[in-house]
Amino acid sequence: SSDATSVPAALFAWGANSYGQLGLGHKEDVFLPQQLNDFCKPVCVRRIAGGGGHSAVVTDGGSLFVCGLNKDGQLGIGHTEDVLYFTPCKSLIGCPIQQVACGWDFTIILIENGQVLSCGSNFFGQLGVPHAIELLREEDVSIAAGLRHALAATASGIVFQWGTGLASSGRRLCPGQTLPLFLTAKEPSRVPGLENSKAICVVAGSDHSASLAETGKVFTWGRADYGQLGRELESEEGWRPEKQGSPLPCSRPWESTPSSLHCLTGATEISCGSEHNLAVIGGACYSWGWNEHGMCGDGSEADVQAPKPVQALQSSPGLLVGCGAGHSLALCQLPA
Repeated sequence: SSDATSVPAALFAWGANSYGQLGLGHKEDVFLPQQLNDFCKPVCVRRIAGGGGHSAVVTDGGSLFVCGLNKDGQLGIGHTEDVLYFTPCKSLIGCPIQQVACGWDFTIILIENGQVLSCGSNFFGQLGVPHAIELLREEDVSIAAGLRHALAATASGIVFQWGTGLASSGRRLCPGQTLPLFLTAKEPSRVPGLENSKAICVVAGSDHSASLAETGKVFTWGRADYGQLGRELESEEGWRPEKQGSPLPCSRPWESTPSSLHCLTGATEISCGSEHNLAVIGGACYSWGWNEHGMCGDGSEADVQAPKPVQALQSSPGLLVGCGAGHSLALCQLPA
């Protein structure tokens, strides 16, 4: 992912805010992008990420700031109280952070030496205490966290996935289908179908995943029922599984094989929320997927089936993007 440059910039947040995950000091939902007051200089922001009810920011200096839901210790700050403003993660001071990824109730952290740490729900690690995931032996360059799964991309561009979250949704949406082994692995397992591309970034939603290749191609796989894979359903527009008497073919609500989104070729940034996504192409911020809380930033609550530009940010070129379960964050260059 690209780093923020030295142009005038500001951090924006919008969407669900029940736990203070927008870092605005309150718990009211926000339907259009709102600028945050400084907790650090915006030009120093390197990464932004959101989870089920928490958010995280990494600065150029390798510091980690967190806010929001902390019931399971997912903020890694030594207690389990919710936090309404971005707060430094003091347990990692002196340990430079490269990237952070937020799952539903856990956080995984990539430190500059290529090691991966986790904290939060005991599904992935010890409560509130960042600790190492030992099975990732090659140096990692990108990490991602979903509802109940995680991903890592290695320095050589190979994508690994672990955790059983995608398998659970696949069995539910497509009963009887044989699932690929990487979807049921409880330790890092290579994702097939990406052999001809070198991944430089991986991201994860609740039950879907995506990778960004060195060539600028975006690949998506997993659950698709809110438009989160960015592919228009060929028929039955507005389809939702709970409204159907019988399940549709698996190629529609759920895809186990990664495939590329041609409309996003040239992307430099991607991020997944629970069932929505953001991408940056040539400075334009695109959104698609679930939109019940307004997190696609189009002023409505209607799901977005294919990537489209966020019009409210058209005069502010996107530098970095990050999604939580039902909220979105974007670091944008301010108009002159």
